[in-house]
Amino acid sequence: MVRVRYAPSPTGLLHIGNARTAIFNYLFARHHGGKFIIRIEDTDVERNVEGGEKSQLDNLSWLGIDWDESPDKGGPYGPYRQLERLDLYKKYADMLLEKGLAYKEYRDDSENYGIRFKVPKKKTYEFDDLVRGKLTFQSEEVEDWIIVKDNGIPTYNFAVVIDDHFMKITHVLRGEEHITNTPKQIMVYEAFGWDVPLFGHMTLIVNEEKKKLSKRDKNIVQFISQYKDLGYLPEALLNFITLLGWSPPINEEILSKEELIKLFDSNRLTKAPSMFDKDKLTFINHTYIKKMSEEEFLEFVRPFLENAGIKKEEDWLLKFSSMLQDRCSYGAQIVDLYNEFFKKEFKLTEEALDFLKQDEFTLLIETLKKNLSKSDFSLEKISEAIKKSGQEAEKKGKNLYMPVRIATTGLLHGPELAKMIYLLGKETVIKRIDKILEILEGKKI
Repeated sequence: MVRVRYAPSPTGLLHIGNARTAIFNYLFARHHGGKFIIRIEDTDVERNVEGGEKSQLDNLSWLGIDWDESPDKGGPYGPYRQLERLDLYKKYADMLLEKGLAYKEYRDDSENYGIRFKVPKKKTYEFDDLVRGKLTFQSEEVEDWIIVKDNGIPTYNFAVVIDDHFMKITHVLRGEEHITNTPKQIMVYEAFGWDVPLFGHMTLIVNEEKKKLSKRDKNIVQFISQYKDLGYLPEALLNFITLLGWSPPINEEILSKEELIKLFDSNRLTKAPSMFDKDKLTFINHTYIKKMSEEEFLEFVRPFLENAGIKKEEDWLLKFSSMLQDRCSYGAQIVDLYNEFFKKEFKLTEEALDFLKQDEFTLLIETLKKNLSKSDFSLEKISEAIKKSGQEAEKKGKNLYMPVRIATTGLLHGPELAKMIYLLGKETVIKRIDKILEILEGKKI
């Protein structure tokens, strides 16, 4: 059975790169009907942060990832935190000492010692990487390396082998920065006569300048919790991250979790660096937003509206959110759009004024005021008032809808016109029309 693991350190928040590692391992396990394990590598005690482990698990869960064994779920091969496995590492380090495959290294004037692995002479290490094919290393390229520090804490390359062996890990999918760690790990497997798992090293994620994605890169949002806070949909983010270094065998990029599991093939992991394309992420998230029902979208953006102090009647909120749904690339954007359309000062641009100068629109706008004033201001009646005004003033098409939009919203283009007028409210709209009429009369257009 396929058994894979995601083994983060609880030293910070879940980053895009780590999330991709977790996602690829998860999809690989589920595609093959195997097990996905989470192990916490917490031996770097000084860098561990409070809540780091919880952040990892909570954000993976939010992305829609579930796991079979972990510190919170338990399992047959635990414990699943390295600091709870120190006795196991000591046992196998001592075995290497006894076999003469490792040796002690004492600190000056101290009883404390570290343990170094004795690298074999003139030996070739090679493995078939699932992404890159055959890779070869010579033992001369590696010096004797520390497997246990003098404080009794194992180093990464030693502990990871002990853990992967006893947790029966069959495949190790990880970032390409681990390629040079692989020969050291193979040395340990061979020293104990254990089977070596299959390795696959994923390519770098780079920014739009083709530079390695760094946590210092301020042009890209990098942590999953930040995307959650901005109002990105977890299924959209899962979809996008999966395309960073993997390509589906079909000509389609909008794929559900179930489709990704079905299609995921490690043979389609790419060898070239993966560019973090912000426009593609925006497109994917926007596509998922458009698929939501009007009611689902309102519930999705409601927390953003409430946090911004936007409190309206339920019917108003539903019409407002549905009007702007196809304009939102992420949830928090609804607040910016509200401010743009409902809080900004009513003021005409030069372009809007120039349009009004093209023709005689005073009669149309006077007629619109009359018809809207008599309307009960329902959506249906507003639409009727616009059409009736066009008939009475003998205007249609662009020469009807553009002046009406300018007179009520100040804009040449915008969301659905009747719905926008409804949401602005009768009092506001009539005041704006009066202001436009003053401008028209004052300029004698």
